[in-house]
Amino acid sequence: MKKAWILALLGLIWGGAAQAGAMRYEVDGQPFEGYYLAAGKKAPLVVLVHDWDGLTEYEVKRAEMLVALGYSVFAVDLFGAGVRPTAVEEKKKLTGALYQDRPRMRKLLAGALAEAGKLGGRLDNAVALGYCFGGAAVLELARSGADLRGIVSVHGGLETPAGQDYQLTRANLLIQHGSADQAVSLGQFTALIAELESAGIRHEATSYSGAPHAFSVFGSDNYRADADAKSWQRFTEFLGEVTKG
Repeated sequence: MKKAWILALLGLIWGGAAQAGAMRYEVDGQPFEGYYLAAGKKAPLVVLVHDWDGLTEYEVKRAEMLVALGYSVFAVDLFGAGVRPTAVEEKKKLTGALYQDRPRMRKLLAGALAEAGKLGGRLDNAVALGYCFGGAAVLELARSGADLRGIVSVHGGLETPAGQDYQLTRANLLIQHGSADQAVSLGQFTALIAELESAGIRHEATSYSGAPHAFSVFGSDNYRADADAKSWQRFTEFLGEVTKG
């Protein structure tokens, strides 16, 4: 199913069907494949960062859900045009390369934000949302001092890299974590809360009972409908609180 969706997406891009949401952009001369849906010129913007699968039908579904609520969405691509890994080792390799090169990750995120602005997204009224690997990436945006109204990490990586801190953070942070997450521990969750509190960063952090890593991924073995519904409700409330209508 995923391969079929990727082929369909590439067909839209190469066929020039920008109205369908799929589009190409470049960062440092490298091509990337994003997905943009507009809810109107005045709509707040959500910049959506994918998990370690790359930009797939999951992110497109979330984008559609957000547009239905009145938000424009730009789903970014941090891996490159045509790079949508399916094997675990390939996913580890791609994400590991960016974890080891944080300046590169920041450059790709900044390039994606710039592209969202070119497409008409309101960067003056924007929130960044990331899932799993994307949840770690949006926290990189937070530490970089990105001028966003909110940054939301959903079952994302939470450890702060050596030599980094949250002193430059401008955005309100929302951290959503599964209490049964075996990939990101409760110790890392509480350590981040302590770090944010010490730095005086406005934040809210919730852990969901019994929820494992990737609890929001529809159709997966780890999907937990109750935790997903609660996290989505709080996320949409948060959007209304931090963005200008």
